[in-house]
Amino acid sequence: MNEFRDLYQEIILDHNKNPRNFRIMKDANHVSEGRNPLCGDHYTIYLKIENGILRDVSFHGSGCAISKASASIMTSELIGKRIEDAEKLFQLFHQVVTGSIKSTDYIDTLGKLAAFGGVAEFPVRVKCATLSWHAMKSALHDGRESVSTEERDKN
Repeated sequence: MNEFRDLYQEIILDHNKNPRNFRIMKDANHVSEGRNPLCGDHYTIYLKIENGILRDVSFHGSGCAISKASASIMTSELIGKRIEDAEKLFQLFHQVVTGSIKSTDYIDTLGKLAAFGGVAEFPVRVKCATLSWHAMKSALHDGRESVSTEERDKN
């Protein structure tokens, strides 16, 4: 388990310092903003969807190391996936970070996302890890919808 924790920390630090797909996508056809008012995390997710496939995915904004790393890995994992597969990965990731399932049981499907299994041990960090995912899911369906981690702040 210590090896898994070390890998988790290494992946989080790498993607926080060197986030992938961290840019405003000018030609995005689906966009959603996500906010966590309790800690200040704020990201905009950009999707370019063509024929049901996520051709490009990027994000921009600021937040803690966990939220930035999660958004970075999410964007990398989703590029080239069908909408249905992105939704399935969202569900699987959410189950992992909430502790409903063990990430080690789904390592082949999750790839680097499996490292976020450790988040389940810190319930206050679940919102950090899932913020960009909820914004992505909103962008898939509504295109311009904002999401918040706090019910009362949702638009």
